[in-house]
Amino acid sequence: MAEANHVKATSAWPNRADSGSVELGRSQLFSVLGSALDPMVFVLSLWALAFRFEGSVRPAYLILSVMVFSLTFPGTSKLLVPVWKMMLNIAFQWLWVAGLLLLMGFATEYIYKFPMAVVGTWLWVAPLAQVGAHLALRAAAPQLLKLQGPLRRGVIVGMNDQGVCLARNIAGSAYSGIELLGFFDDRSEERRVRQDEYKLVGKIEGLSDYVKKNRVQFIYLSLPMASRPRILEILDGLKDTTASIYFVPDMFVTDLIQGRSDSVCGVTVISVCDTPFRGFNGALKWVSDMLLALLILVLISPILLVLGLLVKLDSPGPIIFKQRRYGLDGEQILVYKFRSMAVTEDGGTIQQARKNDLRVTRLGAFLRKTSLDELPQFINVLQGRMSIVGPRPHAVAHNETYRALIKGYMVRHKVRPGITGWAQVNGQRGETDTLDKMQSRIDFDLAYLRNWSLALDLLIIVRTVRLVFKDSSAY
Repeated sequence: MAEANHVKATSAWPNRADSGSVELGRSQLFSVLGSALDPMVFVLSLWALAFRFEGSVRPAYLILSVMVFSLTFPGTSKLLVPVWKMMLNIAFQWLWVAGLLLLMGFATEYIYKFPMAVVGTWLWVAPLAQVGAHLALRAAAPQLLKLQGPLRRGVIVGMNDQGVCLARNIAGSAYSGIELLGFFDDRSEERRVRQDEYKLVGKIEGLSDYVKKNRVQFIYLSLPMASRPRILEILDGLKDTTASIYFVPDMFVTDLIQGRSDSVCGVTVISVCDTPFRGFNGALKWVSDMLLALLILVLISPILLVLGLLVKLDSPGPIIFKQRRYGLDGEQILVYKFRSMAVTEDGGTIQQARKNDLRVTRLGAFLRKTSLDELPQFINVLQGRMSIVGPRPHAVAHNETYRALIKGYMVRHKVRPGITGWAQVNGQRGETDTLDKMQSRIDFDLAYLRNWSLALDLLIIVRTVRLVFKDSSAY
């Protein structure tokens, strides 16, 4: 079954392993700030001086801003380095950037489009503003860390030199955002690295149950390559969890979900199963979801009012049907839909809509056919519970059924569920009355996680709009 799953998933979309630059194990907020802080300081200080000396930001300043942003993005976090070293790094970075800009400016004579007062002032204001911004971030970091909510829980499998080194680095990082719960290891005490700092939680055979019971979000496998059969057995047992899995040290692995080489608090790791929405990608996905959802809700608000009125007049019952579904990390969320049935099932057993289903109302058949019943889910997007594009959420009862039948089923919950998805635009829409149909849908969902990009999201949105007018699989 595992081999079959691999073949199907790779046929849905070519497999890809990206090389990421975002450090894992640190708060996503700090990752985003670390990438954007330096470029934004340079650009905003330039604009402030343009307003100060000329009263406006001319097109020449905008072109220069693009050049500066391109040269300095992504920036690097300086939270963990001493202040003197931070200032030295800023000085060297600015000397390189300013020197290159001045050289290009004199060579092209573009520098003469700016008042010398602006250029001269910017040369010393920009690095000072950069130092001030980093000092301000250091002062605000403890409060920002608290705003991220409780620490994310992690465990390390393998109490060896690499595992203990990772544990110490996590403990020594003030902004890791990780609460290390301990180690899992099957070896005897004599064969393990002796240390008293961290506890041995248990044997590896109890790892999966412990992860689900304690909602562990990060699992670090610190095992030698010679243990490959054991590693595959561990991964197989973890497919019913939503935890992100990493190898320490790095090793070659196939069939990765967002596989990339990265570092956790200075220790190199390779992600085996991770969300594509970390760091800059996470910010890009969130911003695009918020902007598109807000724009779409404004445009379709008259349609929502009309459909709500028609649902109320068509049959007795609520206008909006709320159903519990699994969201990010397997957390239950309430998903909104226009009611399309005479019943509002949300219990332990839910029957999917079938062809000529007597529960579907007259208006409901039209709403389901055109996917108009899904429109209220744009409100779910603004609430942060869903994305516009992602794996479609299934009812809780269906999740509990299929997670036991399909390996890797819960991996699709490493991202927020979507109003539409890669599976739906590839014909995987409607009733999943056989295990093969659900397996095919999951293969497309996992292929989406492996290959996510903003361009892919836009492609899925366009194909969804086209599908609404000709799809016949929904009923």
